[in-house]
Amino acid sequence: MKRIAVFASGFGSNFQAIIDAVQNKTLYADIALLVSDKPTCKAVERAQVANIDVFTFSAKDFTDKAEYEAAVLNELQKRNVDYIVLAGYMKIVGNTLLQAFPMKIINLHPALLPSFPGAHGIADAYNYGVKVFGITIHFVDEGVDTGKIIDQFSFHAEENDTLDSIETKIHQLEHKYFPMTIGKVINYPSFVS
Repeated sequence: MKRIAVFASGFGSNFQAIIDAVQNKTLYADIALLVSDKPTCKAVERAQVANIDVFTFSAKDFTDKAEYEAAVLNELQKRNVDYIVLAGYMKIVGNTLLQAFPMKIINLHPALLPSFPGAHGIADAYNYGVKVFGITIHFVDEGVDTGKIIDQFSFHAEENDTLDSIETKIHQLEHKYFPMTIGKVINYPSFVS
């Protein structure tokens, strides 16, 4: 069974969807670790409730990204992690982790890449006036939301949709398709070849 580490910085609803999928046996994986740069975030609480190991850090306690990523990498290696899954992790992954996990870091982005990369994908797409919204699951590379696309899922906006209703629909797509796609990537490598 492949071992994954989930990185999260906030509420952790996608992390919870992954936990639920593992517990319901719809995602065949072992969640070996939660990594968070926000020690008091809700995702940490979710990990504790599910008895998942947690490693938290504060970037300001390290001299640079390479130093804190080396500390994170040490924790990943101790647990024989095979893949990293970013579920609302609000830091850009640097070379230390990219080199240790080439094509094995999976990210979820709440817009249809290559359009609307960055931290505000939903609002950017909504403010632009797009008619089709969705999510992109992709591998992480050295750019911001520029890695190889694994899969995308979408829906058409309705006339009465607001930013809040669009966000709700995006989250529904994320919770449904992110765990399923993670399972395909880690258990069926030819899915992304």
